[in-house]
Amino acid sequence: MTRDDAGVECGNPVLEVNNVVKKFKRGPTIGPISFTVSRGEIFALIGPNGAGKTTTIRMITGIYRPDAGYVKVCGSVAQRGFVAYVPEESAVYPRLTGYEHLYFYAKLYYSDKRRVRLIVERAASISGLGDNLRRKVGEYSKGMKRRLLVALALALDTPLLVLDEPTSGLDVYSSVEVRRLILRAARDGRAILLTSHNMLEVERLATRVGFIARGQLIDIGEPHVLIERYGGRDLEEAFVNAVQRVLGKTIAKR
Repeated sequence: MTRDDAGVECGNPVLEVNNVVKKFKRGPTIGPISFTVSRGEIFALIGPNGAGKTTTIRMITGIYRPDAGYVKVCGSVAQRGFVAYVPEESAVYPRLTGYEHLYFYAKLYYSDKRRVRLIVERAASISGLGDNLRRKVGEYSKGMKRRLLVALALALDTPLLVLDEPTSGLDVYSSVEVRRLILRAARDGRAILLTSHNMLEVERLATRVGFIARGQLIDIGEPHVLIERYGGRDLEEAFVNAVQRVLGKTIAKR
């Protein structure tokens, strides 16, 4: 067991998702879903739109409360301060400059002024936005907003990093750079959970992959193991085959 920068004891697994269920008055029930993510691991949750990826992430980050089961980060059911989260949609304040945005969020995590300043400086460097950080975020392109948010999440000293479509809207160069930073964060011992529709990206990044469809976690395994288990030329075909084999339906019918 090691102590992270926030001063909490955090062993393995960093993230424990145990039989979580979310019920909606309208729409399918999500779960029960169980998996773990350990230090240094990149766990990818993949599936079509509406499969339950975002709902699962919202239960992990504390936005939703599970109707059954539990989520623990570093052994605690309280996620605050343990998780850095980048949602699929760019959640930014358009009237703030890039620097003001970084300071605002860094202060939510840390009260120490020196640490806040270091986090902002690190995020500014990671983002590669340069003088654009002095402009209002409302003037940014979608790709620039993603770079700002991903850079902040990578700069924070949280044991768990949750990235929902981290390279969405980024050009090829920026996508390669973000993937490099994600791999470096994993090597530094952070646990990473991500979703992506880019199967090549998942194959390059993920230590393990979870197939999810219609609110059910179909299978978990290393990318090459899942491809071998379900057949196909790549992870995308393996996922389609898994859905047909396990659920007996085609994705097109969802």
